[in-house]
Amino acid sequence: MARYTGPREKIERRLGERLYIKGVRSALGKTAIGKKPYPPGANGSKPSRKSSEYGQQLKSKQKVKNIYRLLEKQFKNYVKAAVATKKEPYNIILNALEHRLDNVVFRSGIGQSRDQSRQLVNHGHILVNGRKVNIPSYKVAINDIISIREGSKKSPFFMTLVPQWLPAYEPPKWLALDKQAMIATVKGQTTPDEAGVNIADIQAIIEFYSR
Repeated sequence: MARYTGPREKIERRLGERLYIKGVRSALGKTAIGKKPYPPGANGSKPSRKSSEYGQQLKSKQKVKNIYRLLEKQFKNYVKAAVATKKEPYNIILNALEHRLDNVVFRSGIGQSRDQSRQLVNHGHILVNGRKVNIPSYKVAINDIISIREGSKKSPFFMTLVPQWLPAYEPPKWLALDKQAMIATVKGQTTPDEAGVNIADIQAIIEFYSR
């Protein structure tokens, strides 16, 4: 599956916000935007002009799309599908993004970033209800159980690295986590606060794609 492979931290500098693209590294403040809080380029340190309404909507779209590390077509499909239901598009969009398997692996603390979590899924390390699923966009449902493939548990990553950070990690309320067994159970829906996504950004995104 195609994915963005360019400089990740330049995205944060261009948008002027910390998106925690690198997971733990971002949370610790070890990012380029902390050292250079202005857009990349020769004139990056100059004050930027005030954005138009379209510019603000575009920024919201780019921000949320890059938080979840999606390409344009993938992201647009989530928004269009949510709007087509004519229900509550905010919650539908948010939970569609949060309940992607790669994101659930990230939210469980097993992966330290969404990129790393996506690799774990792609490489066949993750089980859903006891069955291997290697599709990052797989939609996880309430009561689904996410665990590690038995053969993968013997790898240095799961035996040595994950135990270094998982004990101190606290998952969102919609995930129940057995840290010792590295098993996560989906217990419900997420909220904007837990997802760290502003409702105003979701509204701007809906308006952007409605043009």
